[in-house]
Amino acid sequence: MHFETLTVEIGADRVGVITMNRPEARNALNTRMMEELRDCFAGFYVDPNAAACLVLTGATGGFCSGADLKERKGMTDAAWARQHAIIEQMVRALTDCPVPIIAAVNGAAYAGGMELALGCDFIYAAQSARFALTEVTLGIMPGAAGTQNLPRAVGVRRAKEIILTGQPFTAAEADAWGMVNKVVPDAELMEAVLTTARRIAANAPVSVRQAKKAIDKGVELDRAAGYAFELEAYYRTIVTEDRQEGINAFNEKRKPIYKGR
Repeated sequence: MHFETLTVEIGADRVGVITMNRPEARNALNTRMMEELRDCFAGFYVDPNAAACLVLTGATGGFCSGADLKERKGMTDAAWARQHAIIEQMVRALTDCPVPIIAAVNGAAYAGGMELALGCDFIYAAQSARFALTEVTLGIMPGAAGTQNLPRAVGVRRAKEIILTGQPFTAAEADAWGMVNKVVPDAELMEAVLTTARRIAANAPVSVRQAKKAIDKGVELDRAAGYAFELEAYYRTIVTEDRQEGINAFNEKRKPIYKGR
């Protein structure tokens, strides 16, 4: 995958690292980056076997500072709406991506940048990371699923405080509130994220994708309906070669070799 504002590297371990690469703008989301993030995640929807786990991070200087407000200066209402339609496509491509995505937040994740992190399956943060949904201080409101994903992560009351004040908070606070899974020293962030990503990537790909799908759908359903969906997802794993390989490897006391089929 070749992009102007992103770098995408997929290793032999089948872990893909997607780096937002506009360090001169603190990795702010201009229209081109929005389009490329959309296309990147849509690509993994079309070819989920291209990688077994993804990591989303930012180039040196921070994770993502949100939308590029310099580009937005002087935008007409119609141009703003057209650009936001691209954001909506980007959010849906991120949400629909069947491959697990870990956000590696290595600095400021503000506004749309924080919403990108929240859209991932879970978040690891550097100790220096800072978060904020600043939209209400700029005359708008979160529009990249922040009002949906944040309450699911930290609860409604905490989410209202974060969104309605627009105030920044630390990685330690994000950890205490349940928004991030782990906080590590800055120099150890990628090592920690890649260790977890490789563990995920070593598992049966179909099983991982089906489990992710069942979790995502289940939180939107009542328990009985969620369990019914889980069973539908479960039975799709029974007919795979990987299911047979997993059982054989266990009984033969060896490491399984999964093929994603």
